[in-house]
Amino acid sequence: MHVFVLGATGFIGSAVVRVLIQRGHRLTGLTRSETSAVKLRSAGCQPLMGDIGRPTAWIDQLPPVDAVVHTACDVNTDMGAVDRRLLDALLARLAARSNKTRFVYTGGGWLFGPTRDGLATEETPFAPLVAFAWMVPHSQRVLAAPGIEGIVIHPAMVYTPDGGVFRSLASAARERTAIRVVGGEDVRWPLVHRDDLAELHALALAVAPPGSSYLGAAVDGLEVGRIARVFARRFGVLNQAMRVISADEIAAELGEWARGYARDQRLSGATARADLGWRAIHLDPEGEIATLG
Repeated sequence: MHVFVLGATGFIGSAVVRVLIQRGHRLTGLTRSETSAVKLRSAGCQPLMGDIGRPTAWIDQLPPVDAVVHTACDVNTDMGAVDRRLLDALLARLAARSNKTRFVYTGGGWLFGPTRDGLATEETPFAPLVAFAWMVPHSQRVLAAPGIEGIVIHPAMVYTPDGGVFRSLASAARERTAIRVVGGEDVRWPLVHRDDLAELHALALAVAPPGSSYLGAAVDGLEVGRIARVFARRFGVLNQAMRVISADEIAAELGEWARGYARDQRLSGATARADLGWRAIHLDPEGEIATLG
């Protein structure tokens, strides 16, 4: 397939690009800079210069594609308005074509509420973090849009051993500063390694029925204090202090979206495993942290 990837050089999108190329797909990726364009070309992905915030500037240059994978989200802007303008232009463009286009939209685990000792599934009602509430109607719009075959993936908190949601914990441990945890050490984070999430996107693109949604969670929930202490041990600071900060504090520092770090959740990836054959291989984040170079 010829696949158009939004967010192709981002934390999730770059892994999606790699997996789709490995599977033999032809890719076009949206990028804002020549530096990123060079990276895409070196990965085997044709760049299309443009910004998700100004889709009318590039939408007429979009080549005929068989599928779209949307992984772009800029937390430093008015996310909802940017994504709405993007969907307005892109869905209208795709609806005008004679063949239906596969469209995989990336939502988020923070669209579901705190679960306490429960386990959220695809059937759990949405209770979104306010900063991401716009994503609920947008994902529903993709599923219902004419002219496309819409599919939605809601990832858990995405990590690599020292990147993604783990980046600040790793940095504090390396620098021997107090490791900050938001909301309390017992807050549970559902997790998925970005490479496993990329595999889920590829599977959804290939075999998911139109109108379906999946939770991308490989580890249903792990206490953030436990994660932080693994980082402390790895970098030799056995008595490294944990500093608990409130959701209000992190929101004042990073923005309202960051309140999600305090959301105590457990998410189930069972439907993706059963329906799509998804087999996450990164199931031991603590072990991966312990072997960091």
